[in-house]
Amino acid sequence: MIRNQSIICFAGEDWWYHHPHSKNHIMRRLARGGNRVMFVNSISMGLPSAKSPDFYGKIKRKLKSYARAVRRTEEGILVVSPPVLPFYSNPLGRAVNRALLRVEIKSLMMAYGFRDPILWIAIPTARDMVGHLGERALIYQVSDKYAANQMDHATGSKIIADMHSELLERADLIYYSGRKLIEEETAARPEIQAKARLLEQAVDFEHFASTTAQAWEAPADICNIPHPRLGYFGAIETWLLDQQLIRYISQRRPDWHWVLMGLKAARLDIEELPNVHYLGSKPYAEMPRYAASFDVCVLPWVTDNEFVSYGSAIKVREYLATGKPVVMTPLYEYERMSDVLRIARGKDEFIAKVEDALACDNDEQRAARQLAVKQSTWDVRAEEVSREIERLLAPH
Repeated sequence: MIRNQSIICFAGEDWWYHHPHSKNHIMRRLARGGNRVMFVNSISMGLPSAKSPDFYGKIKRKLKSYARAVRRTEEGILVVSPPVLPFYSNPLGRAVNRALLRVEIKSLMMAYGFRDPILWIAIPTARDMVGHLGERALIYQVSDKYAANQMDHATGSKIIADMHSELLERADLIYYSGRKLIEEETAARPEIQAKARLLEQAVDFEHFASTTAQAWEAPADICNIPHPRLGYFGAIETWLLDQQLIRYISQRRPDWHWVLMGLKAARLDIEELPNVHYLGSKPYAEMPRYAASFDVCVLPWVTDNEFVSYGSAIKVREYLATGKPVVMTPLYEYERMSDVLRIARGKDEFIAKVEDALACDNDEQRAARQLAVKQSTWDVRAEEVSREIERLLAPH
C-alpha cells in the first residue's frame, strides 16, 4: 500500500450518502494505509429541472451536506462540503464556482499540509480544478455515462460531454467502473487505451456474508410485514426503479411484499400499494440484519434508460454476498454472472424467476453466490489502486 501521499478526491456523491460508494470505500483504505486524504463532497452537475419530482428533495439533501462544512472521519479523512452554484449550464455560474472552489481547496491544502497531491476526480464538473492544485498526477474515475444523465440535473449534455472528454485527455490514469463504458470508450478513442483500467465494484464480504452466517433478530419495522419479502436497498429515484414493473407484479402477486430501503428525494407512486413498504434509509451497519429478513433480493431497475443501462450497481455484489437469491432486470455489467443471478427479461419472467427462487433455492446455490464475490473485496481493489499509483509515480 502506498504511504505518505496527499490525495484529493472530488467525488460524485457525498461522503455520508446512505450507502458507501466506491470512492468512499477506496479512500477509507488509502487513509488507513498512512496517506492524507481530502474528500470533496459532490459539487454536483447542477439541479434537476424545477418540474422534476426530485427537485426540492435534492435541494434539501444538499443543504444538509453544506451545513457540515469541514469534518474529520475516524480514519482522519478531511471531508469538505464546498458551497457551489448549481448552474453549470451558465458560463457565469461555472466561472464563480471555479473561483470559489480554487480558493477554498487551496486554503484547506495549506491549513492541513496537502502538498503535491494526487488528484482523483470522479465527476466531470471538477475539471476546472485540474492544473491548479499542484497535483503530481491526475486520476479520473468514470462511474457512469455522464452525458446521458438528464434526470438528476438540467446541465446540457454537450457541456458535460466536453468536460468528460477533456478529463479523458488530461488524465494520467482512467478508471472505469463498468465494462460497457470501458469497452465503448476505448474503442472510440484508441489514444486512451494505454491508461484505461477496469476498476470493478467490490463488496465488504464478511459484513454482508454475516446475513446468513449468524442468527439475527428481525428489526421492529419489518416484523409485521408478511412473507414472502422481496427486499431492495440502495438508491431510490423516481426514474431508476421500474415502478410499472413493481405495480404489475404487486397486482398479480398481492401476497408478495416489496421492502424498499434507501434515500429518496420524492415519493414514489407505488407507495400507495398495500404490499409496497418503504422503510426509509438504514445505517450501513444494519444492512445484514435487514437482509436476513428478505426472502429474495431484487434489483427492479428500468431497462429502457440509456444512463441506467451503463450501471454497475454495488448492491448486486452485496446481495450475492448475503447468500440470498437475487432476481434482477438486465444490466450489461452482470450478464456474465448469470450462473449465480436470476436475470429477468420481462414482467412475467420476473414473476417466474421470483417463484423459482422461493421454491427451488438451496444451500448449494447460496454457497455458489457467495463464492462468486468472496475475493472481490474493497481491500483487494484498494491494493490494485495502490499498485497503479506506485507505477504512475515511479521515476521514468
